[in-house]
Amino acid sequence: MEGNEVRLRPPRHLVSRKAIGYWTLRALGGWLPIAAGQVIWMLDDRGHVPWHLAGLILTGVLGAAHVIVMPRWRFRVHRWEVTPEAVYTQSGWFDQERRIAPISRIQTVDSERGPFERLFGLANVTVTTASAAGPLKIRGLDLEAAERLVDHLTEGTAADRSDAT
Repeated sequence: MEGNEVRLRPPRHLVSRKAIGYWTLRALGGWLPIAAGQVIWMLDDRGHVPWHLAGLILTGVLGAAHVIVMPRWRFRVHRWEVTPEAVYTQSGWFDQERRIAPISRIQTVDSERGPFERLFGLANVTVTTASAAGPLKIRGLDLEAAERLVDHLTEGTAADRSDAT
């Protein structure tokens, strides 16, 4: 690496550890209806119980692997950071993405909490810029951290009077 090259580093801050429980609950909510449908189908079609049972076991194995692995993996990947110059995000679990937005390009800062986020004391922050790539989303923040982040970014963008286009 040459002396004048800048290397993109991961953002410094992890999301809240409570996000693991939230993502686990959401993943479980996706697999339970599939398993319930298979059980109902198996009970209705008693002539092929071994095949239905094999499908149900496969669903259980895949679902358990997803529910156990995905939330912890996402927690290790999801990161964020705000510097005086930019907002950095890293997200995903299987398909990972890093985004950087200059503070001067921020147009709006929003926070959002669904019922399950409220249950876990979490919030999501969305930073909208003039970028065609869409907004930066920081999911799984502790509520207090999200509120501080929104306040900080709002103050920072209000202080920067340059054109955000």
